[in-house]
Amino acid sequence: MALFVWHSAALAESPNLGKAVSAEEITSWDVSIGPDGAGLPPGSGTPQQGEQVYVAKCLGCHGEKGAGKPNDRLVGGPDLLAPGQAPVKTVGNFWPYATTVFDYVRRAMPLNDPKSLRDEEVYAVVAYLLWQNGVIGENDTIDAKTLPAVRMPNRDGFVRFSRGQ
Repeated sequence: MALFVWHSAALAESPNLGKAVSAEEITSWDVSIGPDGAGLPPGSGTPQQGEQVYVAKCLGCHGEKGAGKPNDRLVGGPDLLAPGQAPVKTVGNFWPYATTVFDYVRRAMPLNDPKSLRDEEVYAVVAYLLWQNGVIGENDTIDAKTLPAVRMPNRDGFVRFSRGQ
């Protein structure tokens, strides 16, 4: 009986971990950008602007013009996914939506200081990577309106999966 009373009392106590989250905190964390581009911020960027950002903040990890080393390669076409060899997934041959490239860069890059790029820098570096991969032209401008309209080469390269079917 004493064990039951002690066990019940222990379960009633809370470890007092965490805190209530405010609506403002949730809003600040809810920054995902989906394929349709909903939630893209104001701003814009060009490949030329992006090259400057890339050289300053990305080159050390991703190499000259996105060629890779020491980290992932960012530029390359479908030949890097050929059968019989280890696949090398790049912005140009793997990502199905340009908006999700923006989302990833915005939240995770640069690796040593994630979320440090201003929105204009993210638009610019994404424009640079899209241009290097032959997806957009050298003089194109990427913004909240044009980015969702970019058709990535591998858009239709994924198999749809529905849970429960």
